[in-house]
Amino acid sequence: MEIRFTAFVLTAALMLSVELSAGGTFSSRLIHGYSDEAMSFWASKGKSVTCPKRESVEHMRLLLSNDLKRQKLKLGSQKQLLFPSEGSKTHFYGNDLSWLHYAWIDIGTPNASFLVALDAGSDLLWVPCDCVQCAPLSSSYYSMLDKDLNEYSPARSNTSKHLSCSHRLCELGPNCQSPKERCPYTVNYYSENTSSSGFLFEDELHLTSVGGHEHRGSVVAPIVIGCGSKQSGSYLNGAAPDGVMGLGPGEISVPSLLAKSGFVPHSFSLCFDKTNSGTIFFGDQGPENQRLSSFVSLDGNYNTYIVEVQRYCFGGTCLKQSGFQALVDSGSSFTYLPSEIFTKVVTEFEEQINATRLATEDFPYCYKASSRGLPNIPSMKLVLAANQSFVIQNPVFTISSDQGDNFYCVGILPIEGMIGIIGQNLMEGYRMVFDWENMKLGWSHSKCQDIGGSAKVPPTPPPSGLASNPLPTNEQQRSPGGHAVAPAIAGKPSAASLHAVSCRHCAMSSLLLSLVVWLPYLI
Repeated sequence: MEIRFTAFVLTAALMLSVELSAGGTFSSRLIHGYSDEAMSFWASKGKSVTCPKRESVEHMRLLLSNDLKRQKLKLGSQKQLLFPSEGSKTHFYGNDLSWLHYAWIDIGTPNASFLVALDAGSDLLWVPCDCVQCAPLSSSYYSMLDKDLNEYSPARSNTSKHLSCSHRLCELGPNCQSPKERCPYTVNYYSENTSSSGFLFEDELHLTSVGGHEHRGSVVAPIVIGCGSKQSGSYLNGAAPDGVMGLGPGEISVPSLLAKSGFVPHSFSLCFDKTNSGTIFFGDQGPENQRLSSFVSLDGNYNTYIVEVQRYCFGGTCLKQSGFQALVDSGSSFTYLPSEIFTKVVTEFEEQINATRLATEDFPYCYKASSRGLPNIPSMKLVLAANQSFVIQNPVFTISSDQGDNFYCVGILPIEGMIGIIGQNLMEGYRMVFDWENMKLGWSHSKCQDIGGSAKVPPTPPPSGLASNPLPTNEQQRSPGGHAVAPAIAGKPSAASLHAVSCRHCAMSSLLLSLVVWLPYLI
């Protein structure tokens, strides 16, 4: 007995009929959405559908209206960008705040402002909250801040509600005594003994939209927040005292939640210019002329921004056996190479530079600047997969001693293992695009213009058809005894989005624009 399926795909303009047999062949017919056959189909389903008379003015006006709607949806989704309501500008405070880049964001109702470190190497957004062990929040502790930092309190936000242990984003849910308990979290970071822990809450992030077919307006997006009551390590010693915005691809991150709520594509950009300021935009998929390299898996999993570096080059000469995989991480101030490759790089650097090395405690390759300034730094680049060149704009940074002497140091350090880290210092001068929707890293030279600005704007509703609180993380996901999905792996895309589908009929999927009704029947 052969089973066949017919798929009816109905759109405003056409209906596609597909027949697929067990033998693997198919046939298709394109049927106009307003044809007699289409009307008969809906009538057989008990649906009353009216259509203007063919070739009448009303008929043509309806077709034109549908075309314009589709064009507007397509163009709007491509061009709309979001950025924090405080402005798209990022901030850099040097050693005062551990060489990280920060952005001011507004959370909750009424909104409170937080200065969060931007970290593409982690997923969770957390802020100091109901503090038991937090960094000082007074501006008097930080020479470059002109106002105190904030502490989040769920009790003071009208839109805050706790995430329960039964929620699929609750990684520690199986350890809870009751599924209705508050979901705890603990995040450990690369820096030694550095962590944040507390409980997860849902609340609102205030953003500004720009582009598309709308004037600039405000957007209120539901997100998950870590109420960080206890921090340790570097988070008590100047790094990210007011929290971290994890920008990784995991399901709990802000870029992921914005995409799943339908606001923007699952992509964002960071730009760090040579004056140490920059920009952040959610939904940015980069300019057409950017260079691109695909993200690759780590131990078989796609759960972070890993790229394949094929060669490390000085000028037109590339070092032998200098390939490695690297995490692209805005939360790392400097760049780290696997030890063996690091040795090759600094050896070549020393041969090409005419200066005397003065090792410091933390940076083994530093040099004293002469009265004529810095010597000529050799040109370097990384060659990524598909022969895409990532030119290193400035691999060194300058520091001053207590005696007033100026030194310059190589901002590249060794790391154990075979996974390196491309940090902020190599991203300088680039618009870095983390496009998880297309599984691509993009980069292009940029002066990091702040196209969004920081003007306060009147509110606008969420995208058409979305609820006012469209957080795609409701209680439906698992039984109390089930296993919660860890945020670090929840963002892994499906196999279909990573590999070309081999079956012949799957090419039709891009045409399935609307309701699909599968009708199995026996012949």
